[in-house]
Amino acid sequence: MRLSSRVKSVSPSLTLAITAKAKKMKQEGLDVVGFGSGEPDFDTPDHIKSAAIKAIQQGFTKYTAGSGTDELKKAVCDKFHKDNGLSYSPSQIVVSCGAKHSLYNIIQAVCEKGDEVIIPSPYWLSYPEMVNLAEAKPVFIETDDSSGFRISASSLKKAITKKTKALIINSPSNPTGAIYAKEELKEIGKIAVEKGILIISDEIYEKIIFDGNLHVSIAGLGGDIFKNTIVVNGVSKSFAMTGWRIGYLASPDNDLVTAIKNMQSHSTSNPASISQMAALEGLKNSGTIVDEMRNEFEKRRNYMVERINKIKGLSCLKPEGAFYIFFSIRKTGLSSMEVSDRLLNEAMVAVVPGKVFGSDRHIRLSFATSMENIKKGIDGIEEWFDKNC
Repeated sequence: MRLSSRVKSVSPSLTLAITAKAKKMKQEGLDVVGFGSGEPDFDTPDHIKSAAIKAIQQGFTKYTAGSGTDELKKAVCDKFHKDNGLSYSPSQIVVSCGAKHSLYNIIQAVCEKGDEVIIPSPYWLSYPEMVNLAEAKPVFIETDDSSGFRISASSLKKAITKKTKALIINSPSNPTGAIYAKEELKEIGKIAVEKGILIISDEIYEKIIFDGNLHVSIAGLGGDIFKNTIVVNGVSKSFAMTGWRIGYLASPDNDLVTAIKNMQSHSTSNPASISQMAALEGLKNSGTIVDEMRNEFEKRRNYMVERINKIKGLSCLKPEGAFYIFFSIRKTGLSSMEVSDRLLNEAMVAVVPGKVFGSDRHIRLSFATSMENIKKGIDGIEEWFDKNC
């Protein structure tokens, strides 16, 4: 079979591949500690699961509107108003099969062949692949530990060309945990408005923020910025619902939203009806699960940062949000691919090489695992580096 050039250019998700390899090794009886997974290790709350069971029992198992039920879209609007001070109507919401699906839809809807999409680096590994699939070009703005892994207004201006179509902002960030301050976002938003560049704001980790900080949505920083921004979020990280596959987007651009609805109607149709009812319950009655998860993640973060920074040759910033440590291996002289491969095979510790996120000088660890696993895994990492570096 002759495949399209678009498909042939796409790389598989290495994070999923590493997680799968670690699981396979465990099944073979090997004692592997996994730091690769990008999902909360907490179970979906019982009241959310009960809502899904009730939906099944009541026969809510048929098609819904392609962009989601009116009730769920209303709940999403209420969430935006309450949490972010943003006002949308249900007609300006599209519910999709996960936030990843929402992002894919946006990029397919707005990008033409040859367009450029600016992506701060390090980045979530799926962003450039989605841009490539739309036959557009990802343009990276490099950041590092010294900048707190955040782009500046001046670096954004330098990256913009006549071909620039959009900018992707991810705050809190996967893989770095970086959060943009309000003033930083305002400056970025002003430049995007002046240049007519769409802002795609991925806010999937907004509930996982530490040290008492609050999430700021770039869409809330002025009317012009609001009109120029499409916000993406979902329930996977906030309510430990990764497998339920519910994400959503919001935009005041009715033509753009209609185009995405039309596209989705010819691809996936509606997200699973049962998952929509579960997401509705999560949005309406989140209880204390978010705070409980965040508090536990913060304890794990503090422990990992302290341990990593004591290992010779390694260093890391304290992430402000999300559940990842992105530590530097620059002083070791090793590549992230070599380190990740050898840690898995020699120390039985699964990590993700920073190269897939745009930095071969870093390694990503997820602390979405138990403290017991974290202690055991860090012990293994420390022993390996002491022996080999």
